[in-house]
Amino acid sequence: MAQTPDQILISRLELSTRIGATEAERSQPQRLLISIVLEPTRTFGEIRDRLGLTVDYAEVAQLVKAHAATGERMLIETLAEEIAALLLHRFGINAVEIELRKFFMPEAEFTGVRMRRER
Repeated sequence: MAQTPDQILISRLELSTRIGATEAERSQPQRLLISIVLEPTRTFGEIRDRLGLTVDYAEVAQLVKAHAATGERMLIETLAEEIAALLLHRFGINAVEIELRKFFMPEAEFTGVRMRRER
């Protein structure tokens, strides 16, 4: 039976970014929430309480927030792909899962995308 990989979770991190299909929608930064699941290359047992061997989730959060704050995009799909590629490139992880939520439609709690990318 296959063992579930160890995972590091960041839940509902608040982002501010210019995003939307119309210029008017992109004219002001919008609040998004991102949840991230990271599968590190080392198991938690291999880390043995050594900070330098794990993924620094504070660094991940700051990097994601900084990336989202730059530029503007039409689609949350694009932002999700960019963040996944950035994290896979920058950190010792085998896979990343992202859920990105946008609060634009008043008749819906949120709209969003969910994705998984692997090395």
